[in-house]
Amino acid sequence: MAFAPADMKIASSAFANHGEIPKKYSAEGDDVSPELTWSNVPEGTQSLAIICHDPDAPLVQNGMYGFVHWLCYNLPADVTQIAEGADMATVGANDFGKMGYGGPMPPEGDGVHHYYFW
Repeated sequence: MAFAPADMKIASSAFANHGEIPKKYSAEGDDVSPELTWSNVPEGTQSLAIICHDPDAPLVQNGMYGFVHWLCYNLPADVTQIAEGADMATVGANDFGKMGYGGPMPPEGDGVHHYYFW
């Protein structure tokens, strides 16, 4: 997947970069979306979207791989954070077939999965 170069950064107070996502934010816990903050939004941006993707999931469909856990969009460009469990954006369907956030829940015995918030 190719991406446009940018200095934009995204972080969460709920877990460290490359750290384990706490059970609270998983489908085995409260299944609530984590708080996220971002900075260095490119000039001219009109709106933002958030995607949480698991490229390690054993799902291949429509020529794509992995599993989308969260898709939200229409966040105003001047917003720099989304609160835990917030519903301030338009949500799309995740690969669980539901709207909004669906936390991590890798298949038993499937090894470590990595989750990318874009």
